Amino acid sequence: MTRSVLVTGGSNGIGRCIAGRFAAAGERVVITGRDAERLKQAAADLDVRGIAGDGTDPAQVAALAGELGPVVDVVVNNAGGNTDFIPAGAQPAGGGGPSLEEDLVALAASWQANLDANLLTAVLTTEAVAGLIPDGGSVISIGSIGAERGAGSYGAAKAALAAWNLTVSSELGPRGVTANVVSAGYIEGTDFFAGRLTDARRDTLIAATHDKRPGRAEDVAETVFFLASPGARHITGQTIHVNGGAYLTR
Repeated sequence: MTRSVLVTGGSNGIGRCIAGRFAAAGERVVITGRDAERLKQAAADLDVRGIAGDGTDPAQVAALAGELGPVVDVVVNNAGGNTDFIPAGAQPAGGGGPSLEEDLVALAASWQANLDANLLTAVLTTEAVAGLIPDGGSVISIGSIGAERGAGSYGAAKAALAAWNLTVSSELGPRGVTANVVSAGYIEGTDFFAGRLTDARRDTLIAATHDKRPGRAEDVAETVFFLASPGARHITGQTIHVNGGAYLTR
């Protein structure tokens, strides 16, 4: 039976690849994003539906839920990114402002931006559509190796995402709904680093893996697709690391 799939932040990078994987399997896919033009192009390329909106805005998230129809079988919380990657030449938060108070105000705004982008979007979206997810449904959130590597406010936001996932799993589990996090390592071919990734840093990231290759968006997409499959019905409340061995669990 054809399923209904929602992928937030689905107009580029990992989200676009995830949406394409479900679309290729014949599922009905909706992607979201703030950039209406890029979203429109991605939706046309993938032959899916695009709904533009800001996942940090409760009113827009509520409107999204109202447009999705009676059932959403799979929710993929992919929207996010490191908001600390600011344009070159801009003043970093907390870095040499006119006064300590102004530095702290800028620092607070920087932390809030990462929390909003990487945690609040997932919380609001999942809460808005929870009542639409049937028995056998899935909530899958895209985390990051940064949660284990101390990557500032971005890492803290992704760590909070994993902690929040435990609540989602416990609350939706009795209805037969699974909730998991796919924690990605370095993924090549995305705009995550906003042009700031040097060759030396790329080499270091690849050298940290056991398989000595960069991650690909397809690696994450296939893991997400599996977690939404019948074969993963007893996997819930977990963080699945997709990083080639760069971060190890046991």
